[in-house]
Amino acid sequence: DSLKEERLNTYVVSASIENTSIQNLNEPVTIILQHIDQNMGNAAVHCVFWDFQKNNGLGGWNTSGCEMEYTDMNYTICFCNHLTHFGVLLDLSRTEIDITHDRVLTLISYAGCGASSVFLGITLVTYLALEKLRRDNPSKILLNLCAALLMLNMVFLANPWLSSFNQLGLCITVSVLLHYFLLAAFTWMCLESVHFYLALVKVFNVYVPKYILKCCIAGWGIPAVVIIIVLVINKDFYGNGSHSESSPFSNFCWIQENIVFYISVVAYVFLTFLTNTAMFITVLLQIHSVKSRTQKRSRFWKWGFLQDLKSAFSLMFLLGLTWGFVFFAWGAVRISFLYLFSIFNTLQGFFIFVFHCLMKEEVVKQCRVHFCWRRFHLSNYS
Repeated sequence: DSLKEERLNTYVVSASIENTSIQNLNEPVTIILQHIDQNMGNAAVHCVFWDFQKNNGLGGWNTSGCEMEYTDMNYTICFCNHLTHFGVLLDLSRTEIDITHDRVLTLISYAGCGASSVFLGITLVTYLALEKLRRDNPSKILLNLCAALLMLNMVFLANPWLSSFNQLGLCITVSVLLHYFLLAAFTWMCLESVHFYLALVKVFNVYVPKYILKCCIAGWGIPAVVIIIVLVINKDFYGNGSHSESSPFSNFCWIQENIVFYISVVAYVFLTFLTNTAMFITVLLQIHSVKSRTQKRSRFWKWGFLQDLKSAFSLMFLLGLTWGFVFFAWGAVRISFLYLFSIFNTLQGFFIFVFHCLMKEEVVKQCRVHFCWRRFHLSNYS
């Protein structure tokens, strides 16, 4: 019943070596399957493996990670591998998806993470190189968020390659780093939202001594506490999915235990997401309230509306509200929301660069002062 409209048209092939587990081969084993009935009508052919965990342990056919290399009337050539998309970090259902969607999502994930890494690096270098840009607290918080997101992207991109070495200790280390930087990124997004609230809503009577130091302790320390607790309970919660029968072709180091995943990742992310959403709405209402008092009956209301829209998009990406797509990735809309999740969140670093570097007046001015020449150059006193 696993395949609703297909039927088995080859003998089932199995191979094993006594007392040995065969995993993570550099090249897939090529299997040539002879058709029982000739495929005269050129019907669609799918390569599948038997998933022992399907149908409540009864087993079932699964296409995930299996690729049809060649087919004609008489035989089909199959081999299986596995690709990993960004959505796997927060996919609440933790179930496999169709190989075609998996490939496209993987392509989007790696292209997006690669682009974000480049633009996050440019943003970091720009703020670190220009001393005037990093004097205020928002810039310092932004630098820490960019660093956390950059490390998250880099570890994600390196994960499949490092997991291919099939070293348990290395795989646990990679899983821990990925988990840590994911939580750190969300913690810094939360600190961004709290800072906006204090700066734009509270405004007066808010002085926190050693503010940035305390932010750093919270931003980098709280995720470390979560990771230490998980490691103390059982370090084997981390590992490579290829060691489990339910996903025999996966090649990605991440949290393997569902309960740990839901408590230490989903619950943590959900709480920060709720906090950021509440702060986002409060801050936008405050901005609108201030503008409506100061710009009543303004002839430039359209320009003001566009500015508000820009502020909303800027805050949305800075606070990571697009990560909310994953909480609605269920049922019929699961694939669609996974696409939206992968596109917006792998490109989060790019959007931060656009809104907080490319479109920020002070950043553009300082770049023109220090990096441009001839007619694009500005003097320090312009």
